[in-house]
Amino acid sequence: MSSSTKGIVLAGGSGTRLHPVTQVISKQLLPVYDKPMVYYPLSLLMRAGLREVLMISTPRDLPSFRELLGDGRRFGMQIDYCEQPRPEGLAQAFVLGREFLDGSSACLVLGDNILHGPGLSETLTECATLRDGAHIFGYRVRDAKRYGVVEIDDNGNAISIEEKPEKPRSSLAVPGLYFYGPDVCDLAADLEPSERGELEITDLNRRYLEQNRLKVTVLDRGFAWLDAGTHRSLIEASTYIEAIEERQGLKIGCLQEIAWTKGWISKEEFRREADAASGSSYGTYLAEVLERAENKSAGG
Repeated sequence: MSSSTKGIVLAGGSGTRLHPVTQVISKQLLPVYDKPMVYYPLSLLMRAGLREVLMISTPRDLPSFRELLGDGRRFGMQIDYCEQPRPEGLAQAFVLGREFLDGSSACLVLGDNILHGPGLSETLTECATLRDGAHIFGYRVRDAKRYGVVEIDDNGNAISIEEKPEKPRSSLAVPGLYFYGPDVCDLAADLEPSERGELEITDLNRRYLEQNRLKVTVLDRGFAWLDAGTHRSLIEASTYIEAIEERQGLKIGCLQEIAWTKGWISKEEFRREADAASGSSYGTYLAEVLERAENKSAGG
């Protein structure tokens, strides 16, 4: 199963903006419409073709992620787990994940980020071939001061990157999805903590920028980027997912469907997943996917 690129889901933090709910459950385990929030970032890694994934979370919440996802075998994957005792910055993922990555390229996705749009699977699959440098994304927002912000020139080359600037140089926020070459752990280990005592992902990206090794892809207006970190954004994300799924009859972030489509699990394994979820709308959907496939193969 080994691949030259491995995935990391960073699902730590205390979720203070969602208190009191997150006093007893990880933010990334809260429902976004019909599935746990963590399904969506994990599905991005799967769509990129990554089958080896490290889940990083708090000592309190890690057992819940293990119970939900197991070792990943039911999705045709290998999922490992790592404790983050204290949230000390997004780039800390590469300090904690060095042994897991073992010199491979990496894709880091934040556990509360949801991306959806045309051609996304193809874009992610291409990014997963990265063997040198870094590849990040830009997404136009109205209030860029709240985000990491990247500035690009007329040729699409990154020329500056800042974390929550008071006067942003562009309207391009950087979503929580990053691809890096094999040297990422060395560069992350060499970072100095910021004023707030964290290893900042923006500082890591700036290292690549200074070396002219930072590529940026701007996501066009057909994409949705949802950061489900507040009560309002959690409702907005659920409403968006519901609208798309109800209109199209297709699910976003359905791990079993992605795994079966990619040939990572057999029809029998997929059927077991559908049976295990029977009685829920999610299980009904899996059964419908199976029925459509069987009708198609039978020429019906």
